[in-house]
Amino acid sequence: MGRAAAAGGAGGEVPGGGAGPYRGARRFLRALPPLLILGGVAYDLSTPPTYTAAPLYSAAPLIAAPFFSMLTTLVTGLAAVLASIGLHLYNGTADRIPALTETLTVVTVSALAVLINRVVRRSGERLASARVIAETAQKAVLPTPAERIGGLQIAARYVAAQADAFIGGDLFAVQDTPHGVRMVVGDVRGKGLDAVEAVAVVIGAFREAAEQESTLEGVAARLERALAREGARRAGLDAFEGFTTAVLAEIPGGDRVVRVVNRGHPEPLLLHADGGVELLRPSEAALPLGMGDLGVWPDRADVTPYPQGATLLFYTDGLSEARDSAGVFYEPGARLAGRIFPGPEELLDALVADVRRHTDGGTTDDMALLAVSRRAAGQPERRRTMPVVPPDGAGPQHPEALSSRPRADGDRP
Repeated sequence: MGRAAAAGGAGGEVPGGGAGPYRGARRFLRALPPLLILGGVAYDLSTPPTYTAAPLYSAAPLIAAPFFSMLTTLVTGLAAVLASIGLHLYNGTADRIPALTETLTVVTVSALAVLINRVVRRSGERLASARVIAETAQKAVLPTPAERIGGLQIAARYVAAQADAFIGGDLFAVQDTPHGVRMVVGDVRGKGLDAVEAVAVVIGAFREAAEQESTLEGVAARLERALAREGARRAGLDAFEGFTTAVLAEIPGGDRVVRVVNRGHPEPLLLHADGGVELLRPSEAALPLGMGDLGVWPDRADVTPYPQGATLLFYTDGLSEARDSAGVFYEPGARLAGRIFPGPEELLDALVADVRRHTDGGTTDDMALLAVSRRAAGQPERRRTMPVVPPDGAGPQHPEALSSRPRADGDRP
């Protein structure tokens, strides 16, 4: 979830220095200013005095300005000016009007390059400050759950569709309560600060209700009332983003089951230790939270066996609605069928990487991911890992592995 709050390229190096797909371009940019000056000198030495490399000398500090420190930009500008003056002295043309004009041009452009560097540096510092503030706000509104809660292994991930965006309308929370480990994953309609405020309301209401309510249905009802109350305070639900899709789950401490209340959210997946994938479909469809004005009926929690060694995967529609270049939706159940992962963190790593491959890095919606694993007795800390996509690059197609296993005793039809 966290991202480095680096100030672009204002710190003295080309942005993002290090390994990566643009490493070659960064190296080229580092070498370009001195290459331009050296190329200008070679050009001036190999051509008659009537020809000039002044454009190359002027370009060198301008290229250095947005990518390097002020000192490097200043040195580049001085080198360009000295090269221009030195070549005119060498050619014996330093006292001519065209030579003076060219030298003055290089000096002026170098001064402008230093000014541009100063502006870029200040902008980078402001951007870095904004990133730190955004990251701090995200951690306050959407804190990362602990790796182990109530004997379960937890991993969560918020993947923003827009670069350098930290917070949005997707949410998750996990809490150990007297009634078991309870969690919520949701998606607020809309974007921007209003959506973030709605996220804060939902998570705040969930944390309070998860401790106090004896049933998962009671937790859902509290969230409904919290959104309705906030909507009335803001003069209408539509002014408060309208609704929130959410799935709530409860894993009791002594029972090997999971209870789920789904309010219009994508169905969670239960990944079994043998690679089988089970889609946790709700027994009854329900409207999202915040739409109580359209109808009121009691929530009903569906109960499903949750064996040791299995992993629950919750996600928002940013995952299931991710498309490739042909418009084909990403199908997490089919992609994960038959795959085995050492733990929930590795599962989310592989899933995020596979979505990026599927969309060619062109996702258009944020996605929140939450994986919860129940370790089997005697299961080693590390298990063998099978990739989401086989080495030949062909995506797995195992729709038959999506099962509808029998629900636990006591489940209502």
